[in-house]
Amino acid sequence: MATKKAKQTSADEIVEELNVTEDAPVSEGTDVNINVTQEVSADNPEAVEAAQPKPVPKGSRRGSKALQLELERTKELAQENEDKYKRLLAEFENARVRTEKESKKMYDIGAKEVLEKLLPVVDNFERAIIMIPEEDKDRSFEQGVDMIYKQLMSTLEGIGVAAMNAEGKEFNPDLHNAVIHVEDENLGENIVAEEMQKGYMYKDQVLRHSMVKVAN
Repeated sequence: MATKKAKQTSADEIVEELNVTEDAPVSEGTDVNINVTQEVSADNPEAVEAAQPKPVPKGSRRGSKALQLELERTKELAQENEDKYKRLLAEFENARVRTEKESKKMYDIGAKEVLEKLLPVVDNFERAIIMIPEEDKDRSFEQGVDMIYKQLMSTLEGIGVAAMNAEGKEFNPDLHNAVIHVEDENLGENIVAEEMQKGYMYKDQVLRHSMVKVAN
């Protein structure tokens, strides 16, 4: 009988403990979370440490700012170098154009000096052709002289030499050299009556002034 009573008492105590457990409040799952965290921490402490937010070191912030400043400085240097390159390119182009002009000018000066020495040869050819009698103009020698003269004049024209042909034009002191003044009622005043020696132009320069008679 006593044994049955003891068993009954033990059973009542267990039921009472269970009732107490069920009635106890659970605080927002805190105890459960703590238990889970404790279990995870025990199983994998590296994962918990990696999940925690890490503060940015002050040195890293300074390094990032320094890198930004260095990038801006690099851009400035690149722009400066580009500007220098453009200026040098413009200076080089100007120097090239100036050198070409000076070279052309020196070439023209040298060519003019040579051509001036050739003009007396041209004069002699023209005098020789004028002196050939009409009946001898069909001879091979005379024809050869005429062909050489024409070839010489064609070559001179090809490099920019041209005769002025001043006769009948108004006297121009920049082109003509008046050696004689004549009275001629058929010509107007200050008109070239006769070209005594041909004048020549080399491009836009006077190679030799024409020697002329001018009507007053």
